[in-house]
Amino acid sequence: MTSKTAVRAHAPAAILVALALSACGGRPAPGPGTSIGSPPDLRGIRVLVLPVQQVLGVSGDPDAELAFGLTDRTRAVTWVLPDELDEVLARSPGINANPRGLPVAVFLQAEVQRIGDPLYGALRRMAALVDADAVLLPVQAALVTAVDEDPRVNWSVALIQVSTGRVHWFGIVEGGAFPAGDPRGLASSVERLARTLLWYAGR
Repeated sequence: MTSKTAVRAHAPAAILVALALSACGGRPAPGPGTSIGSPPDLRGIRVLVLPVQQVLGVSGDPDAELAFGLTDRTRAVTWVLPDELDEVLARSPGINANPRGLPVAVFLQAEVQRIGDPLYGALRRMAALVDADAVLLPVQAALVTAVDEDPRVNWSVALIQVSTGRVHWFGIVEGGAFPAGDPRGLASSVERLARTLLWYAGR
């Protein structure tokens, strides 16, 4: 199990390599079913959950559905949700950080092992405001349709260690197939994401 100490592992003396891209090794861009790294045990940890950065064709409210899915799955993690972050940022006008529109496209192009600025600086400032140890960064929620199948909602999500910018885990989780506009499509994808991320919750 990963303890709070492990999640708060000390940063190296200097972060010389901001991004490690799988493209350099000739690997393809990540697709559905991708799971890079392992989700750590987050029990006892404060995790900042950012808003979904890109929403493509998904009906409903992905941020609200994700918040419900995470908190319903386990109360052993202290989730700092987007609404709470927005309130804190509104009281801190001097902080140069916006939780929306972050530069996240690289996660969908290649394997990222460690993030660099400007993303790292923005996440670290926001996490410091709410005393978070890790950041859950929903990169994208996208409606994907295959031939002769109902569409599915795919989540692309990164879990990042605040102190170092290291990516604990990145995954693309595919939801169940449901008719377009059916709220079960979004709900099923969030349930699968929560089960993957919180593997130890046991239900």
